[in-house]
Amino acid sequence: MGTRREHQEELWIPTCSLARPAGHPFYQRLNQLLAEHDFDRFVEGQCQRFYAAVRGRPGLAPGIYFRLLLVGYFEGIDSERGIAWRAGDSLSIREFVGIRMNEEAPDHTTISRTRRLIDVETHQQVFAWVLERLAEAGLVKGKRIGIDATALEANAALRSIVRRDNGDSYEEFLKGLARQSGIETPTREDLGRVDRKRKKKGSNREWVNPHDPDARITKMKDGRTHLAHKAEHAVDMDTGAVVAVTLQEAHLGDTTTVKETLAEAGTAVAELIEREAEAQPLEKPQVNLGGIEEVVADKGYHSGPTLQQMQAAGVRTYIPEKKQAGKRHWEGACPAKAGVFSGR
Repeated sequence: MGTRREHQEELWIPTCSLARPAGHPFYQRLNQLLAEHDFDRFVEGQCQRFYAAVRGRPGLAPGIYFRLLLVGYFEGIDSERGIAWRAGDSLSIREFVGIRMNEEAPDHTTISRTRRLIDVETHQQVFAWVLERLAEAGLVKGKRIGIDATALEANAALRSIVRRDNGDSYEEFLKGLARQSGIETPTREDLGRVDRKRKKKGSNREWVNPHDPDARITKMKDGRTHLAHKAEHAVDMDTGAVVAVTLQEAHLGDTTTVKETLAEAGTAVAELIEREAEAQPLEKPQVNLGGIEEVVADKGYHSGPTLQQMQAAGVRTYIPEKKQAGKRHWEGACPAKAGVFSGR
């Protein structure tokens, strides 16, 4: 039986001697599809204006950057630190992304800097390109759409918020209130008591985080209050393809944000129908020619005005009705009572 011993690594190791595990079948097939459609040339053309031709340090190649985002999506990694760690830890991910064995995986600061460098419109163009490839493969039907949203914690601390009117920090604001109540030199205990007595704390109309102005003060599902963003997705219910994604203010309700997300999804489906008609006019259409006809959502999207707007747009909705105290619900007895509203 051998024993594990500490030993010094060789200074030079031939490339042929490096560990080469079997590649991940999914990522191998995905890379094959991206290569068939010349993905790297497309994203390099879209991102060329963001890179200096001569000066500056070598940047993260667009093909590598967008593949790293794909890794984060497929593996449910919601941070750039996590994506960077995964790329550095896995040989199969390195192979998919295109990081050579003698190169270090990009760290999270490089990924973050590249994300800030490339504007939102270019990210949307790449998303539309991927959606077109899905439609060509028959993976977008566009008839039945499911909409749901999730709150994402912002990379900003709640204690860093400042007043919108004068820029005072939260602590300075509490000190001012303490002085008004007669406490000239308030302690932390005094500030805590003043804070507990306040009503309507944390209004987004009064407070903002200077490091992330788009973040909003929101109560998360676990009950904590945090600065957050709201991502709302429209998914093809027949295939699972993501048709549209919108970023909303986290404190807005689902019945308010659904209009924009549904409109984005409708526009995306309409563009796919138009492109398909131009490219394959004689073949049977893959995308529903009538566009979006049905919408599925959870009870957070149920409201009278929302259902009326869907009806006016000719869209049939499947949304469970919110239960109200003191009212009996006869689900299934009537479409309206069951929360199913027909727009036709």
